[in-house]
Amino acid sequence: MLQRLLIVWGVALLIGLATWNGNVAKGHPSAIDVSMVYAYAISTFIWLLTDVPRFAFKRLLHSPAPYYWPPALPATLMLLVGIPLGYVLGTLVGDAYAGWSTWELWYLNRNRFLGLMVSALAISVAFVAYFQQRGKAESLANEVTQAQLMLLQSQLEPHMLFNTLAHLRALIGQDTARAHAMLDHLNDYLRTTLQATRLPMHQALHALGDEFSRLGDYLSLMAIRMGPRMAFELDLPPALATASVPRFILQPLVENAIRHGLEPQVSGGRIEVQARAEGAQLLLTVRDNGSGISELALADAARPLHTDSAQAGSSWGLSHVRQRLHTLYGPRAGMHISPLTTGGTCVVLTLPFTTPTA
Repeated sequence: MLQRLLIVWGVALLIGLATWNGNVAKGHPSAIDVSMVYAYAISTFIWLLTDVPRFAFKRLLHSPAPYYWPPALPATLMLLVGIPLGYVLGTLVGDAYAGWSTWELWYLNRNRFLGLMVSALAISVAFVAYFQQRGKAESLANEVTQAQLMLLQSQLEPHMLFNTLAHLRALIGQDTARAHAMLDHLNDYLRTTLQATRLPMHQALHALGDEFSRLGDYLSLMAIRMGPRMAFELDLPPALATASVPRFILQPLVENAIRHGLEPQVSGGRIEVQARAEGAQLLLTVRDNGSGISELALADAARPLHTDSAQAGSSWGLSHVRQRLHTLYGPRAGMHISPLTTGGTCVVLTLPFTTPTA
């Protein structure tokens, strides 16, 4: 939102300079500061009345997350009210600074008055339309990424489910207690997974505590399957449990660590998942002591992002996680992958530390 305000102010500077230059050229000299006050006051008020309300009144306007652009009818009503009202309020501020009344121009030179009104409103409408189209494009990119998420889930979960059921069948006749524990974890994991798939696509975020709970069930299943070859640790401070994170953001990293790090080793290994806060940033770390990430997978995961960048291959899960972070947060989030000198791989996700608003 502040980024859009900076863009508005940047263009307001150009409009103020153009207005001042135009007045001088037409023989209506005025101080440059007066032109600037009009330009910035009108632009800021229109921004306040058209951009801020879609966040402040997102429930009333039925604006979907994460960009909160309202549907066509509420958006049209908001613009029809916000743009003229913003223009009037900004003009009143400019008049107070300049010591005259723009509205008196209606009696002195109606053509000039109408020209000012039409040009100012046209520029305002163009700005709002630009930001709205940009927001729709961002929303569309987010929907594409969420659709890719569903595809990724459809590929990961059957693979895990079939292996788990096969192992469960073998355990039933050998170790009833472990079979019951495995069945309980499988039941909890499938319940939370199915609940997540029924959520609307725009509800891309959930609590970090829910993410860790789902991950705990998944890792418990894998630990029963692999036996003493696998150990894991989840470290989530209670203060971070309500932090908002993208759904299903950690499991592809853990799945990748098990499949390409621990399973190839006869001795298996250990996986650690940690959450911590550093100022306004939330850091999520997935670390394993497995066979380590290959140079090819590391290069694939570091390729430039594109809307269709979810390429097939061992690094698809890593690339998809990075794409989702970019779609939801832009430059405010990122993923860093590094091989460990002692063996294994460390993946750190950095994203804004936010909590749900009431």
